[in-house]
Amino acid sequence: MQTPDFGIPERLASRMSMAEQHEYLRKRLSRRSTLVTAGVVAGGLLTGCSGSRTPTAERSSASAADRVHGSAVAPFGRHLSFGADPKTQMRISWQVPFAVRKPFVRVGSRPDDLSRKIEAEVRDLVTPEFGGRPGYEQYYVHAALDGLLPGTTYYYGVGHDGFDPASPRHRSTIASFRTAPASPERFVFTAFGDQGVSQEAIANDKVLLRQDPAFHLHAGDICYADTSGHGEKSDLFDPSTWDAFLKQTEPVAKSVPWMVTTGNHDMEAWYSPDGYGGQLARFSLPESGFDPRKAPGVYAFTYGNVGVVALDANDVSYEIPANFGYTDGKQTAWLNRTLKELRAEDSVDFIVVFFHHCVYSTSKHASDGGLRAEWLPLFVEHQVDLVINGHNHAYERTDAIKNGEVGKPVPIGASADPARDGIIYVTAGGGGKTLYGFDPDIKDSYEGHVRERESIDSYLWTRSRKRKDETVEWSRVRYTGYSFLSVEVETGTGTTPARLKVSALTHKGERIDHFEVRRGSRPAG
Repeated sequence: MQTPDFGIPERLASRMSMAEQHEYLRKRLSRRSTLVTAGVVAGGLLTGCSGSRTPTAERSSASAADRVHGSAVAPFGRHLSFGADPKTQMRISWQVPFAVRKPFVRVGSRPDDLSRKIEAEVRDLVTPEFGGRPGYEQYYVHAALDGLLPGTTYYYGVGHDGFDPASPRHRSTIASFRTAPASPERFVFTAFGDQGVSQEAIANDKVLLRQDPAFHLHAGDICYADTSGHGEKSDLFDPSTWDAFLKQTEPVAKSVPWMVTTGNHDMEAWYSPDGYGGQLARFSLPESGFDPRKAPGVYAFTYGNVGVVALDANDVSYEIPANFGYTDGKQTAWLNRTLKELRAEDSVDFIVVFFHHCVYSTSKHASDGGLRAEWLPLFVEHQVDLVINGHNHAYERTDAIKNGEVGKPVPIGASADPARDGIIYVTAGGGGKTLYGFDPDIKDSYEGHVRERESIDSYLWTRSRKRKDETVEWSRVRYTGYSFLSVEVETGTGTTPARLKVSALTHKGERIDHFEVRRGSRPAG
């Protein structure tokens, strides 16, 4: 399939912010609007592609629905997300290949009794004709389920006029999900970044599903429809990659809330000035951040005794500055407030933060000084327990880091107390995209193949986008292979500390690392 050419000259692209790239594309491609397929032209170029949800969808959906009967249109790519309160809210999203009339979700406590019917919203996403590719229109459908009972399994089916999941012929499409418990209990969650579409990604998903996770964290660079990801050249983009990704992910994401945040490959300049119009169309994420419309990948939720915080590292990255500073400091201020609130919450033992770029890593992209400057002091102040990143397509785990140095060595199988020892940082970028690995002189070191090193030569990205050499002693585990995190959460009672039992598993199910993060005991009752 030919890759489209947005046509931004190299000399301009290297100096353009995401907002400038968006404006350039709008002016350039709007002159070609007469070449775009019917149903794409009128509102699509200036409305649907800038992230607006309903006007374009209503206009184009009506004409397309007249052409294709609903009985011939099968939903695909189902993916779940929590609302702001995982105990009572779930968001169900899916895709249809053609516009449909009156989409809905049926939900109930049994697969044979989906008595509750909830209207859904279509978000039409339009990519214009260019580079020899015809105009491309995608239809994403979303339904909000509120007022659910905590700790309850629900069954659901998605449909529209002409396709009813409750009918005998479509009953096989019914899936299920479970809401968060009313009070903390043992559970497992999983995490990785940089998945893309590949056989290795599918293998990771299969092993991941066997962990029976309550939710999954995807730390950015979701599908790689934007293949360059430099934040400088928007000339490589294939919207159909999203179709393939959502089909690939559906076997897991239809029952496991798939909680994504934004990476550098997820900034898609055509759709909106900040590059997130596409994400707003495809995902319904918790609206608990400082501005869900401006920064959809920034939010927080609490599941059991774990507070989870998702961040958009594009806002503070020195390495890839296309969206640098786009929130005008609002994200960092929100992060400070949110971490403070979570740490003050009696029911929260652990705070887990995930985002794309790396605070501490020695693989291809190394460490980002922007993250260390903006967010690291807040992680330390509020005693974050675990930080999960992607970006580098490998697995790497630090010792407990305190004041920029090793606060406590944490060999494989050991434990750390963040309040005393410092924070452990994990790069989990082996989700399925082509691997990076480490410097040839640096050997992998993982469970069963431990190779001790006193120090490693690496570097840090600076504000001037130059690399600053640094010698590090905190790189404890390194693995060049496809993998993901599986985190078992236990609540402390009496004299028993609360624990995060963290394991790294390969796409073949082999364990390559494990360690524990412990918090002080909680009074019984």
